[in-house]
Amino acid sequence: MSEKRKVTVDGEEYEVEISPGDGNWEVSIDGRTYTVEIEGIERRAQRKRRAAKSGGASGSGIVSSAIPGKIVAIMTAEGDDVEEGSVVIVLEAMKMQNEIKAGIGGHVRKIMCKPGERVEANMPLMEITSSAEGDE
Repeated sequence: MSEKRKVTVDGEEYEVEISPGDGNWEVSIDGRTYTVEIEGIERRAQRKRRAAKSGGASGSGIVSSAIPGKIVAIMTAEGDDVEEGSVVIVLEAMKMQNEIKAGIGGHVRKIMCKPGERVEANMPLMEITSSAEGDE
């Protein structure tokens, strides 16, 4: 999962989007992506990623954006089945289009946004009911 941060490089301040990885981070600045190697960060990045996969997002089925922005497209409809990791919403933030993916596979129960709408960070955008929940 990526997050927004402010960083200073050679005295200039930038707002960047950071995606932790295995021993390195992908950092997006003004539409360009860079790979940054961070010494001593490998174990912590791996732990965070595992926790995100097995954490609340995968259990709840609530899809939200980590950053505020404008909904560009909704790639599914209420009643559709989606797979875990498939792109369900495209959000524009900082002149970049960000793909928001389903945290779980299942049935789209409710869509709580529409194209063109501005949304805040962590606002629920879509609810997915897992296949296991639908069988109960």
